[in-house]
Amino acid sequence: MTASITLGGGPVRPVLCRNRGVPMQRRIFAKAGIAAAAVAVATAALAGPQAFAGEGPGAAVVAFAGHAKGPAPTEQSVGAQRGPFATDKLVVPAQAGRGFNKGTIYYPDDTSQGTFGAVAVIPGFLEGESAISWLGPTLASHGFVVLTLAPNATTDYPEPRSDQLLAAVDWLANQSPVKDRVDPARLAVAGHSMGGGGTLIAASKNPALKAAVPLAPWNLYSDFSDVTVPTLIVGAGRDFIAPAVMHATPMYNSLKAKQDQGYLKLKNADHFTTNRYDATVTAYTVSWLKRYVDEDTRYSQFLCPVKSGFQLTCPV
Repeated sequence: MTASITLGGGPVRPVLCRNRGVPMQRRIFAKAGIAAAAVAVATAALAGPQAFAGEGPGAAVVAFAGHAKGPAPTEQSVGAQRGPFATDKLVVPAQAGRGFNKGTIYYPDDTSQGTFGAVAVIPGFLEGESAISWLGPTLASHGFVVLTLAPNATTDYPEPRSDQLLAAVDWLANQSPVKDRVDPARLAVAGHSMGGGGTLIAASKNPALKAAVPLAPWNLYSDFSDVTVPTLIVGAGRDFIAPAVMHATPMYNSLKAKQDQGYLKLKNADHFTTNRYDATVTAYTVSWLKRYVDEDTRYSQFLCPVKSGFQLTCPV
């Protein structure tokens, strides 16, 4: 599959949050984000920069920041359906009062490399968990704890889906059976269609999130200029359900003046292309999550250098 990729950047500008009925939630999350950031900075200062020497004697030492895990990435590895980590899974049954319905946790079975970043993923209108289930084992095998969700109702609009995503990542990091594997300061959200619209709303509500990946997003409004979370929007050129010109493109246009915002527009792709494994979608999603959730600068090379048709202030 071919793709035209537009990645946008620029200076971060303070933007007032639009009132979408949750100003208090956003303030609470913002305060939590400041606290999480302080913990992350203190931890990094104690740990210092990490260095990987590759394999074999005499291999070059490469220093980088962040929470890097796994072998040095390659063009082939970032788009692979299965990454370097073996994975396990747990079924999460429905439970009242938790804020989300049910789902499946996929996680690396390696306990020797510390905690991992976590991602919650929700499907779109009239879709079940199976619509986005491929992302579970794929992202987990690249070094993330992933919770794929069944929505509370398949007819839920983006707003309630955003609340389900936020409840899910919070539960995953603090109450789930795999909470000891999750770094609660490194959380991300993703979703398809109305779940993609919910992903952007979740990023608006909780600026402490490390990344957001809306896939073929649909929403009744497209102005997300208040979002500061690093966001990779994936649109489809032949999407007739959430046409990019009405959804993904204006959503990205509302973000692109800020740093660390990206737009991957897939040519010859429809609304449901991201509901199954795709090497291009995987390569950019994995690289984005690695760069911003793990702060692993080894993955910057797969977002940069700027190529024809790109617009990006490259992350370092």
